Order: sequence, then structure tokens, then C-alpha cells
Amino acid sequence: MNQYVIYAFDGTDEEALARRMAARSLHLDVATQLKANHNFIVGGAMLDETGKMVGSTMIVQFETKEAFDAWFSTDPYITMNVWQKIEVHPFRVANI
Repeated sequence: MNQYVIYAFDGTDEEALARRMAARSLHLDVATQLKANHNFIVGGAMLDETGKMVGSTMIVQFETKEAFDAWFSTDPYITMNVWQKIEVHPFRVANI
């Protein structure tokens, strides 16, 4: 199983929060399906100092890189242009 940590930052333009909120329920639906399929380990919104959502962090796992890419390229936060700066790193959850 390949695991990844994703740091995804929203845009900083005036419409960024509105785009996030428009895509949020669709993104959460996808995350719920990922969890049901045991692909979603943990995730949530990154917040600024005022508590405003400004990005996301997720740890996910997939059998193959191709399966990861298939999900990642179709997530609503990607297709609806919410995430503007994205870092994806191989990751390994500590087995403790």
C-alpha cells in the first residue's frame, strides 16, 4: 500500500473561500467514499490564525500510484480550482 501526505493550499484571491465552500460538500462526499474504501487515513482543513480555512492536509493510501492519480485528478478541490499550491509526499504511518 502506497501512502501519501498532501499539503494543499487554497488560492489567496478574494474568491478563494467561496470556491472552497462551493466545492466542500462534493469534496467531503469523495472523502467519505475514500474512507469507506480504506483509502482515507486522516485529513482536515488547515486554518489561518483567525480560524479561516486556507487549505487541506490529508494522509491517504492506495494500492498503486495510478489509483492515487485517478482519485487526485478528479477530486472536486482540484477540478473546481480550490487548491492552488499542492505538495504530495510519499509517507508512512507509524505502526505503533
